[in-house]
Amino acid sequence: MSGLYSQTSDIARIEYTFIPQHNSDNSINRFRGFINYPIPLKWGDGYLVPGFEYRNVDLDLESPVPFETENLRKFQTFRMSMGYTYKPSERWRLGFRVGVEIVSNFEQRTARASDLRFTGGGFIIRDRSADSLRKEDRLIIGLQYSTNAGRPFPIPILNYYRKFHPNWSYTVGVPKMNLKHFISRKSAVQSFISIDGFFSNIQNDLPIPNPNGVAQIADNISMTTVMGGLGYEYFFTDHILFYFYGAYTGFNEIRLRDDNRNTLYRINEENTFYLRSGIKLKI
Repeated sequence: MSGLYSQTSDIARIEYTFIPQHNSDNSINRFRGFINYPIPLKWGDGYLVPGFEYRNVDLDLESPVPFETENLRKFQTFRMSMGYTYKPSERWRLGFRVGVEIVSNFEQRTARASDLRFTGGGFIIRDRSADSLRKEDRLIIGLQYSTNAGRPFPIPILNYYRKFHPNWSYTVGVPKMNLKHFISRKSAVQSFISIDGFFSNIQNDLPIPNPNGVAQIADNISMTTVMGGLGYEYFFTDHILFYFYGAYTGFNEIRLRDDNRNTLYRINEENTFYLRSGIKLKI
């Protein structure tokens, strides 16, 4: 199953993210939780994997902008998915996932058709992590359609993991790269480069005045962040761990767009700090 869900063997996760916006009074707070439940099948070393994810994004917009922000302060995501993975051979695994998500500011207190989006992905995985140290690696190639990076369009997945020393490993690819060092059996540190973001429908739409004073209608809001930093992991058990990541962004934007994806307004594009922490269950 490795690589089918966020390129890891994560079964469940609860995390909190804080992004202060540099040179402004704005900030972003996000709570995220998900669970994937593998159900073993009787053939092909296969699994069905139903999953559920919830995200709550709070935008604390205190700096002045030329439009109302009351309905831009809270966005929620409810995502349900079903995955299937099996091994056609000893070294190779195929994985597929389809899902549906509701992403909205819920001004109407209920979901609407415009809040609904479909997700999906397909992956090819070559896993030799159970082999000798000389060959301990994993390659993932795939395509994923979701709003996780702030864009509702297909995102290529290319990920190569290699453990080249008993205490060292690296991962190269998209959307994450890292170099990890295991300090002890219970703790590890890493340097990383990664992508994060969110996308949401704005139910009642939002008038945005242009320089000519003519109002344009914002249909959705998105954030895309590319950052690099350091992380720490502490293993309470072989499968439960605490993590903390601190980073600084190299690309950071929040955009309001119309229904044709044209940018109407950018909210503070300056680079800033990025902090994320949580607990996850791995297999």
